[in-house]
This record gives sequence, C-alpha cells and structure tokens, in this order.
Amino acid sequence: MTLPRRSKIALAIGGVLVAVPAAALIALHYYDWNRARPWLNEKTSEAIGRPFAIRGDLSLNWEKHVVPDRDRSWHDWIPWPHLVAHDVHIGNPAAMTAAGAPPDMASVREFSFSLNPFALLDKQISIPVLRFEAPAVLLRRTADGANNWTFDKKDKPSPWKLDLQRIVFNKGVVHYLDDVAKADATADIDTINADATYGVSWTLHGSWKGAPVKGNGKAGAVLSLQQQTTPYPVMADVTLGGTRIAVEGTLTKPTALAALDMKLHISGPSMARLYALTGIVLPETPPFSTSGHLTATLGKDSGHYVYDKFMGKVGSSDIGGHLEYKQQKPRGYLSGNVSSKLLQFADLGPLVGADSNASKQVRGVPAVQPANKVLPVEPFKTERWTSIDADVGFKADRIVREKQLPIANLYTEFHLKDGVLALTPLNFDWAGGTLHSNVKLDGSNTKVKDAIAAELKADARHLKLRELFPTLPDLKASVGEINGNASLSATGNSVATLLAKSNGEVKALINQGTISKLLLEQMGLNLGNVVLTKLMGDKQVKLHCMAADFKVTDGKADARQFIVDTDDAIVYVTGSVDLANEKLDLTMKPDSKGLRIITLRSPIYLTGTFKNPDVSIDKKVLALKAGGAVALAVAAAPVAALIPLINAGPDKDSECAALLAQARVKPKAPPPGKQAR
Repeated sequence: MTLPRRSKIALAIGGVLVAVPAAALIALHYYDWNRARPWLNEKTSEAIGRPFAIRGDLSLNWEKHVVPDRDRSWHDWIPWPHLVAHDVHIGNPAAMTAAGAPPDMASVREFSFSLNPFALLDKQISIPVLRFEAPAVLLRRTADGANNWTFDKKDKPSPWKLDLQRIVFNKGVVHYLDDVAKADATADIDTINADATYGVSWTLHGSWKGAPVKGNGKAGAVLSLQQQTTPYPVMADVTLGGTRIAVEGTLTKPTALAALDMKLHISGPSMARLYALTGIVLPETPPFSTSGHLTATLGKDSGHYVYDKFMGKVGSSDIGGHLEYKQQKPRGYLSGNVSSKLLQFADLGPLVGADSNASKQVRGVPAVQPANKVLPVEPFKTERWTSIDADVGFKADRIVREKQLPIANLYTEFHLKDGVLALTPLNFDWAGGTLHSNVKLDGSNTKVKDAIAAELKADARHLKLRELFPTLPDLKASVGEINGNASLSATGNSVATLLAKSNGEVKALINQGTISKLLLEQMGLNLGNVVLTKLMGDKQVKLHCMAADFKVTDGKADARQFIVDTDDAIVYVTGSVDLANEKLDLTMKPDSKGLRIITLRSPIYLTGTFKNPDVSIDKKVLALKAGGAVALAVAAAPVAALIPLINAGPDKDSECAALLAQARVKPKAPPPGKQAR
C-alpha cells in the first residue's frame, strides 16, 4: 500500500519534530559538561558580580524535583536536567580581598541543582533547588561597615539573571567575622535524620564583643528563598557572656525575616547587658530571667516586635507584662506595661548603682564604689539614651525589705524622649500616707561628661508613725504623722555627683509621736541611735514636734531651722551637711523643760563622714560640771553632788507651731546649674 504524498510529508515532518528533541536530549545526556564549565563560570560570575568557579567535575542527569508534597507544583513532576558540580567556589568582593581577606567567601565540596533549560532562552539561570554538601562559608564585615554578603548592583545590569528558589543544607561550617561587632564565631552545621520538624542542627562557638559565645539549635531542612506561606521552624539556645537566649518557633520567609512567632526565654546578670544585642536601652538590674511570646512583623527598614505575656524574676522580685518595640526614624520606640506583685527593695539598688561592689561585678560593671563613700558613684550611661524613645509604665503592688518598710502601690511611668528621661509620676503609698514625686533626668548632651541635668520634686503626706513601725508595741497608741517636701536640681552623671552639685530646699515635719533607740534601729539609722543615747539615754521619749528646713547650695545643706521638741527638752540643731564630700558638721544644743533632777545641757557635735560619723560632747563643759560635783560631794552630802546637774530653768514654749507654718510653704528649686537663693 502506497501512502499518499501528503501523508508522507506529514510523517516526515512529525519524525523530524520528534527526532530533533530526542537527539538534543541524547546530546545533552552524553555531552561532556566539563567543557561548559568556563561558560557557566563566566555567566554566573557576571550575574552575581564576583568570582564564581566550578573547579571539579561537572555532570548531568535527569530527575524530578524532590520536594515535600505541600510545596510541590506541576513543574516539579517534570524531569529536568540535574547538574552535579564538585569543588565549587564563590569569591569575596575585590576590595575585600585587596585588603587581605581570603579569596573565597564560600566553597562547597559538592553541590547539585536542577536547571530549567527553557529559562536560558530568556537569559535567566533558573535553579529550583540547590543542594550543598559540606559547605564552608565566611561571612565578613570590616570596620568601615563593608560586608561580603551584600551583592553590588552594577551601573549596567547584566542581561543574565539568577533565579534561586530553594536551598538544602548539609554538613558544613559557617564562620562569622565582624570588626564592627567585634565578633568571631563559627557554626558547625549537620543534617538530622528521621525528624518530622527539623532537618538541620548546628552548634556555635566563638566570641562577641569580647565575650564568649556558645550555643546550639535546629532548623528546617529546606530553606526557601522565595515568598512562602509555610513557616520555617527554628530552635536555638545561645549563651553570650552571662546572658542566655533561648527561642523556639517559626520564621516566615527566613532570608528576609518577614515575620517571627516564637517562645522566647532570656536570662542574664542585668537587663542593661541586652543593649549590645538589641540596641534597646534597659535599666541596670540584678540577675533576671523572663519567658514570654515574641512575635514580629518585619520590613526592609522597619519592624514591629511584641513581647507578650512574659513572666519572670529580677533578683528576688517577680516581673511580668507586655512590651512592644517599633523600628522607626529617627530612633526606635519602646512601649508597654510591666508589673510586679512583690518587689524586693534591694533589687532597686542597681538602678542607681547603690548595690555592693560584689553585685556590680556580677552584673558586669566595674566595682567603682570607694570603700569610704556611701553615695553611689557608678555613672549613668547617658550616651545610650539618645538611641531610643520609650513610654513604659511600671507598677509594684508591694515592696518589702529586710527591716520592715511598708511600701505599696508603687506606680511610675518611664518617658524617654530625645535623651531626656522623666519619671512622671513616681508615686507610692507608704505607712498610711503617700509620696508623690516627679523626676527629670536630661541626658541629651552626650558630649559633656557630666551630662545629666536633673530635677526632683517630692511631697510626702500623712505618713503614720504607728504604721511606719507596726512591730513596735509602744507605738500602737501613737498618732504622729510625718510630712515633707523636697525640691532639688543638679548637674552630674551619678547619684554622688548629682547630690554634690545640687541646689534647692528640703523640709520635713513630724507632728506628735514617740521616739526611741528601738525605733531608730527599726529605721536602720545607727547614727540616730548614738545621738539619742547621748541626749536622753536609751528610753522612750514623747515627741511633740520635729521640724527641719534645709537650704541646699552647691551640694551643701545648711540648716535654716532644725528643732526637736520632746517632753524633756527642746533640741536646737545648727550646722550643715556637705553632700559633695559626705561630711557632717552639726551641733545639737538641748534646752531642758521645767525642773529636771539630772539634765545634760552640753552641746553635742555630730561630725565625721557619712561612712564613719563621730558623735562627741563638749568636754570642757562636762569637766566644769564634773569638777563642781566632785567639790560639792567632798564638802557636803552625796545628794549635793547632783546640784550642778539640776536644771531649774524656765519652761519654754515650743517653736513647732511657728516652724510648722514655715514648713508648709512650698519649696522652690532653681533651674539646673543655678544656685538657690
């Protein structure tokens, strides 16, 4: 049977259409792809803008993509040419190698990838999946900020484009060297078998900012370089110096860090140590530990982080709350609310450097407190204040200390704006009364060593003596109250330097009550114990009024009025307290009331330093009285020896009422840098 001429032509054309692709496929399969290495090296180098070289064998076979079913698309079922390359190298930028960096940014013992041949017709190197076997990667950043992981864009873009969709990691090493962060760390990567969630594990060791860093973690098996809806699993536990960070959760589009959703645990010697890692300014604290839920939505130049429902401990105090951080211009913004049900008073010490030198060493700051000084000299780190703005509220239901000090319902708001920190308000309930205050610390002038211009205004109202010291049975019937005002301004960079240069007024008044050595012991005022014993012996004394009015000028507090009115005597106090040198220079002159059998009317001098105060009595006056007593004792009966010590002076009216009226006048403080007048 002879076919028609048209049929013969159709068969011929069909045969050619089948034979040509078949011949092409056979040619591709048997082609020596090592001859194509120069062309592939050249085009890839042109696409990425740096040296690329396949130095080992290059072969080709045909296979379908091996991807999870959830990520599989129609083209994953089509066999594509699959290239296997050995001994592959990606170079560092030319400027970096010229400065002494090694020539390679990365090298791979073997990697394989599928290639879409049709994309080559459009001058595109399309690699759906790239698999690395034993990669070695160097991530390098120099002191000028240049790095080797940012690929430069050319003025004249190459017509060839690289489309890399997925990466599968195998055993390898990543070395991170950063002159800016002073980091030198190495991560060893390995694969995990028979794990439904994680496919890669890693361990980390090295240093960061001079501190040792180590850790371990896990990650998903396939890293997608394209937009993906399936979250990428991550688990990590890293210790930097004394700070530990543990996370477990997912990333969305990990190469761009589009979103985070993970459990976060942080612990360390002080929250302030987190600044080096996060750039977020946090206060100095005792050792802390918190756990919570961290979520984030991230962009190229912006990000919104939420640390929600976190709970933990700071020192011996509990802590919890909600914090948010937004990356924005000109600086980041921190907001939220933090609370504590039970706050230990000692845990507040590191906020102002008032903890011990041993505690300072634990939280990673120099032990700078001199042995002979009481006021904290640890400087505030004001250079960090301009790196962030913040509005954070803090509430503590109850504050306790070793010797009972009933403080409750502390509430403050931390406002940090343009380097100015304001605690407005700083209020708490204390012993049946209240203390309301506002504190402003202006640290915006970072070029000046003593950078803080500080202002303090505080009012204490209706503090009840019997509630202030509820463990003292002798005070249960007391109805005494304490009221006080303070208004101070200063310039300095620590508590000590601020007080040393302070100006303003301090006023206090105690109306009715009882005073004793036991009460002062409860207050922790050892100095007061000595003074009271010298004045009145170790006994309970009815206190009608104590009024004090100090004017503070350049760190020197001069007593304008200081009177203590008791049942036994009126004590007049004169002199000053030198806050700059921590020295005392006060004179107490007791004036007895009515007829007292034994009265000590000699002045008492309170001198020395805050650390080592000295209390003494005018020895000349005592010698005269003692000499007279001895003479009378010799000439007369023993009772006559008490005559020089009998005070028959007239009863004097208390000056408390007049001083009370004066103390109620609101104190005034001059602007920072100016003296009070």
